[in-house]
Amino acid sequence: MQQMDTKRMLAHKMVEGIEDYAVLLLDIEGNIESWNKGAEKVKGYKAEEIIGRNFRVFYTPEDLDSDRPSEILKIASEKGAARDEGWRLRKDGTRFWGSIVITAIQDENQEVIGFSKVTKDITAHKNVEEAQQRYLQQLESRHREIEQLTYIASHDLQQPLRTITHYLSMFELKYQPMVEEQGRMYIEGVMKAAARMRELIRNMLEYATLGVQKALSEVDTNLLLDEVKQDLYETITSAGAIVESGTLPLLRGYRVELRQLLQNLVSNAIKFSQPGIPPHIKVSAEYAADKWIFCVEDNGIGIAAHNIPSIFMMFQRLHSKEEYPGAGIGLAYAKKIVLLHNGQIWVQSELDKGSRFYFSIPNTL
Repeated sequence: MQQMDTKRMLAHKMVEGIEDYAVLLLDIEGNIESWNKGAEKVKGYKAEEIIGRNFRVFYTPEDLDSDRPSEILKIASEKGAARDEGWRLRKDGTRFWGSIVITAIQDENQEVIGFSKVTKDITAHKNVEEAQQRYLQQLESRHREIEQLTYIASHDLQQPLRTITHYLSMFELKYQPMVEEQGRMYIEGVMKAAARMRELIRNMLEYATLGVQKALSEVDTNLLLDEVKQDLYETITSAGAIVESGTLPLLRGYRVELRQLLQNLVSNAIKFSQPGIPPHIKVSAEYAADKWIFCVEDNGIGIAAHNIPSIFMMFQRLHSKEEYPGAGIGLAYAKKIVLLHNGQIWVQSELDKGSRFYFSIPNTL
C-alpha cells in the first residue's frame, strides 16, 4: 500500500512539472481539481486562481452558446475519451488554438467519477497551416486570372487577325497583276506570318481551356493507348514505327486529358526520331508509393542535358520548323495534364540515344 502511494506521489510530481502541456483533473461536473505548471503557462492562471472553477471558463462564447463543453464530457463518458481542436481562452482574454484530449476516470465499478484533461497550445502550427492555405488560394486565384486573361486575349486577337488576312486576300486577288515580284513576296510573307499567328492563338486558347470540362472516371489506359494508336495510324505507318506496351493500369483520372497526354508523348517520340532509324516506342507503368508511374521510352534523337529544364515551357522549341514542324506546345500540354492529376512529369534523355518520359498519377484522385 505504501509502495502504491509512493508511485502515485511520483506520478503527481511528474505531471505537475510538465510545462509544454496543460494537464489537469476535473470532477464529474467539469470542475477543476488539479493544475500543473504547463496549465499555468498555456492558460495564464495560477493554481489558486482556477482550482474549483469549471473548465467552461476556457471556452469561447461561440462554444458556450452551442454547449460544446457538455458535449465533449458526454463523448468522453460514453466512449472513454474525446479529442478536440479549437480556439480556447487564456486568463487575459486572448485566444490560442488548442489540441485537447479528455479521458474518463472510472472507479472499481466502472462508474465515471471524473476526467483527466490534456491540452497543448498548437497556435503556431495552426498559423503556419492557415498561411500556407492562404498562399495556395492566392496562387490558385492568380492562376485562374492568368488563364482567363490568356483566353480573352487569344479570343479577342482572332478578329483583327481575320480582318488583316481578309484584306490581304482581297488585295492579292484584285491587284496581283499590278504588283511586282518583290511585292508579291512581301504579301506572301505577311500571309504566312498571319497563318502562324492564327496557329499560335489557337494553341493558346486550347491550353487555356485544357481541363475546364474535365470529368473524373475509371480509365483503362490499355484501351486509351489503343485509341491513340488508331488515331496515329497513318503517322505510325508512314514512319515505320513500332509502338508496344506492357499491361497498363485501370485508374481514376480525366479520360480525355489522359488520352491527349499519351497522344502528345507518342507523337513526339515518332516526330523526333533519328534519320534512317524506325521509331521504337515502349509504354509501361508500375505502381510505387501510392501512385502509378508511366514511362514512354523511345530511340529518337534525345535531348541535350542543358535543354531539359526548359522543354516543358510554352512555345519552347529546340529545333527549327523546317527540321521538325509544330508549335512547341505539346510538352507544355503534357505537363498541365499531369498537374491536373496532382502528378509530376520528368524526362531522362541523352543525345542520339533516345528519351524516357515519366509521369506519375496518384492513386488518391
